[in-house]
Amino acid sequence: MSRIALAFDLGGTELRAALVGDGGKLLAFASAPTRARDGPDAVIEQITVLAEEACSELPDARPLGIGVGAPGPLDPAAGILTAPPTLSGWREVPLARLLEDRLNLPVRLENDANAAALGEWRFGAGRGTASLVFVTVSTGIGGGVIADGRIVHGRRGLAGEIGHMTITGESERCLCGAVGCFEAVASGTALGRRATALTKPGDGSVLRALSHDGDVTGQHVVEAARGGDEAALALIDKEARWLGIGFTNLLHLYSPDMIVMGGGISHGYGLLRERIEGTIQERAMPAYRDVPVVPAQLGRHAGLIGAASLVLLK
Repeated sequence: MSRIALAFDLGGTELRAALVGDGGKLLAFASAPTRARDGPDAVIEQITVLAEEACSELPDARPLGIGVGAPGPLDPAAGILTAPPTLSGWREVPLARLLEDRLNLPVRLENDANAAALGEWRFGAGRGTASLVFVTVSTGIGGGVIADGRIVHGRRGLAGEIGHMTITGESERCLCGAVGCFEAVASGTALGRRATALTKPGDGSVLRALSHDGDVTGQHVVEAARGGDEAALALIDKEARWLGIGFTNLLHLYSPDMIVMGGGISHGYGLLRERIEGTIQERAMPAYRDVPVVPAQLGRHAGLIGAASLVLLK
């Protein structure tokens, strides 16, 4: 049997576990809604149960260790979750040590966006590159940076907060409290907010029909734009321009071989691509203009596969 790792993707909504083999292949999978409001002990118990469930699908498997992708801020070297806002009651929790004690395997901890970046770099769209920036555009904007074959961690593992670089002086206030964050203008939430403001319940618009007269989401905008709706296409054009501005900043900061775009809004990449590329051509210095922006390949499993690679490819 090939080398196997047990991997976890600890999210504020969903907790996911998998056995992952060489080459990033998923061999077994289990998931459950995260008991995010119930504190560390409840979630660690969930992790233990999901470990047993995943391993029961492959009873002969002998995992070499455990890789965990978890929400930041966290300290990967110390194995400590510092104070993740999506998990209530988690302050300075030594998750790696606690799981080692429960599951009797060595544990590697990584920021969830960094884990997804590792997954795409080692087994997905970025395979074969030396440097890349992974950007996930969904409810918020997150990401991870691979530079010269290594994750950029920075002080206490806090580098790569891509969504909170300031790219404008005007916007809705970001959840972090600042104005002008990349996330505040280019996330799926921001796209949905603009669409909701543009329309009204019962106005007969395609966007409100898709949302059943509730708030419009970024996914609704992508769906309507695919159908040729003019209002949705205009919103997509503005979204792509904001993404292009943010990506230009990332090109100038990190000079990667590639930018990989993941998250729910990346499902509309075909609609966004031309405007993103045009904005980069307009705003980037000439030496950076040939860097490709490509859609992610691993989908929702990028974080699990990347977490497993912490064990399989030390």
